[in-house]
Amino acid sequence: MNRILLLAVLPLLLCFSLQAQQSSQTRPKIGLALSGGGAKGLAHIGVLKAIDSAGLKIDCLTGTSMGSIVGGLYALGYSSDSIEKMARTLEWDVLLTNRTSLRSMIMEEKEEYGKYALELQLTGNGFKLPTGVLEGTEMWLKLAEMFAPAYNITDFDKMPIPFRCVGTEVGTGHPVVLKEGSLVNSIRASMAIPSVFTAVEIDGRVLVDGGIVRNLPVSDVKDMGADYIIGSSVSSGLLPQEKLTDAASILMQVIFLPDGLQHQEQVKLCSLYIEHPVEDDFSAASFGRGNEIIDVGIEQGRLWYPRLKHLADSLDAIYGKPDLNARRLPNADSVLVSEVEVRGLKRTSEAYFLKMMGFDPQRYYNMARLSSRVRNVFGTRYYNRILYSLESLPDGTNKVIFDVEENALTQAKLALHYNSFSSISLNANLTTRNLFMPASRSLVTLALSENFRARGEHLQQFGKSNRLAFIAGAQFETFGFTNYQRFVPSGSQRQTFFKGETKLQYSTKRRLTLGTGWRYEWLHYRPSIASRLDLRGENRVQTLFGFLAFNTLDAPVLPRSGLKMGVEVGYLFQQRPALTALINGEPFGNLDSLGIRANDFPRFTFNADWYKPLSRRTTLVWQAQTGLNFSYRQTLLNDFALGGLLRQFRNQVTFAGLQEATVYTPSVAALSVGVRQEILGNLFATLRADGAAHNFISRREGLQAPDFLSGAALTAAYNSPIGPLELSVMYSPESGRVGTYINFGLAF
Repeated sequence: MNRILLLAVLPLLLCFSLQAQQSSQTRPKIGLALSGGGAKGLAHIGVLKAIDSAGLKIDCLTGTSMGSIVGGLYALGYSSDSIEKMARTLEWDVLLTNRTSLRSMIMEEKEEYGKYALELQLTGNGFKLPTGVLEGTEMWLKLAEMFAPAYNITDFDKMPIPFRCVGTEVGTGHPVVLKEGSLVNSIRASMAIPSVFTAVEIDGRVLVDGGIVRNLPVSDVKDMGADYIIGSSVSSGLLPQEKLTDAASILMQVIFLPDGLQHQEQVKLCSLYIEHPVEDDFSAASFGRGNEIIDVGIEQGRLWYPRLKHLADSLDAIYGKPDLNARRLPNADSVLVSEVEVRGLKRTSEAYFLKMMGFDPQRYYNMARLSSRVRNVFGTRYYNRILYSLESLPDGTNKVIFDVEENALTQAKLALHYNSFSSISLNANLTTRNLFMPASRSLVTLALSENFRARGEHLQQFGKSNRLAFIAGAQFETFGFTNYQRFVPSGSQRQTFFKGETKLQYSTKRRLTLGTGWRYEWLHYRPSIASRLDLRGENRVQTLFGFLAFNTLDAPVLPRSGLKMGVEVGYLFQQRPALTALINGEPFGNLDSLGIRANDFPRFTFNADWYKPLSRRTTLVWQAQTGLNFSYRQTLLNDFALGGLLRQFRNQVTFAGLQEATVYTPSVAALSVGVRQEILGNLFATLRADGAAHNFISRREGLQAPDFLSGAALTAAYNSPIGPLELSVMYSPESGRVGTYINFGLAF
């Protein structure tokens, strides 16, 4: 009887006890720690969604590397649904490069941007090696946009959820818990994987990825006062020996060895530990499979939801429901900027910096607009890193502060290129700025190959807005060409070419250039393997021309959208041929008997490449080329050379199905239409069909090719960090031949 009575009154006693505790004790603090792990860290979003669904209030939060990005957004007030949407729509392949959008480049820089795999800056102490492969310019800017609501927060305890992220000090190897200052800088430092991302300097300390020493920062959230800690990890610590199968995995194991050794100690501090099953199927670089990783995290969140819901309900029953609306995203509307300060300028002036940025004070700006302005000034190539922050002023307006790291005035650049036509070459470039006057660029480029090429150029900008430019340049090259008779190889020749050129041009904004110029060309022909008809000797010609260039492409390699167009109207004059005709290797007659005339004549050329996204992974590719010689009575000297998939030499018109210079013609109009499909990550397939009408102006009789040509090509391309690798199979019904084409890297 006494036991029955005790069981009856026990719930009442517990209820009174809980109510007494509620009145005398505060609600326990719930802490959340999110691990690093690169792309695998996107799985944390699933845990956040489960926490939001359960109505559980997080009181403090820590994160490392990717965990610092996801956790920082949540701590700032973004909902888990908002973070998921951002993660699924971000262009990770753009963020995780050293490239900014080609549209930000000034017109004078677009042809040079993105052509080299390695760029070294020349300082007073020699060439400076970067602290990592990636500076991550676009990552800096995107983080600034995403964390815009925290623009005036320098104490991370004042965020809607108090927050910490962890970095590693390079000099000591000790963990650094970042809790104040610039939130963007702190998160960028926390994710600076050694040898991948450049290190970040904060308060005189050089920091890299916190995952080296504390990938799962549980002890740090405990130090913030957490009573109950939820740990979310995408790593189980050190990999077993059987999974260390390549140099990359061994290197990463060594780099993160300190963390791996103490990972289990951090796990023991967790009240609730959630480990996501992503290690076997994904890597830290699997951003191309980001949606799959998020889905894995969401499924894991569903599995743990009952436990999280039970925890939330238990706390609510004891302490009452918390005010979750208090964790709202701070206001991120546009702010009035009344002052500007630029720090770090040494080689360029503040006036030039602000002019090229297009920045004006006393206007309203949001972070997206500021990021757009920063991209503009990156387009000059004078700057390596530009960080910005806003500082509230007493009058209610704001001051924007730009912290700038300039590029060295001189840079050395290297790239490797291979092509079925031009063979393998090492492309080396030396670029220096302000050599003679401010706002100038001088460069020399060499292609070290059996087909040697060299180019030098000096560009000088003028005017209040630097839109007027004078360009002087010279180019030398020697190429071996295969001769074709009725689409069949017939001997070969070597052409040596020199060009000197001056141009005066005016650029409007960053997409259109108009100008005029003069060009001098010298060509030398020498048969290597005799064919039925050859030329030996040289020709000189001058050209006066006007031109228009338009470029809105979003990227220099495999662009997704935009139009690149070039138009030139010229007049060729003062030709000086000194040529001998060869029949089967023996001199034959004079040039008049072959119909070769050294007359003056006008010329028109047009080239356009247009890209239109049809879906997230599908792009329409359209190309048009036209070359017209009027009142033209020559053979070969100034013909257009039809064939090849990549523009590489004088008067070339690319055409799928034919090898380079298969057909020489006085006039041509070619059209190509294709579809490019992203298959997986950076792997693409492109199918294109080409058609060309030729020999219809200044028509030449006896040309050994039909007046209409057709062709098609299927190309598989992998966009590697050092350039695209392209393998093509092509066919032309007129030739009846199947050909192959290989290209790696970007051409000279």
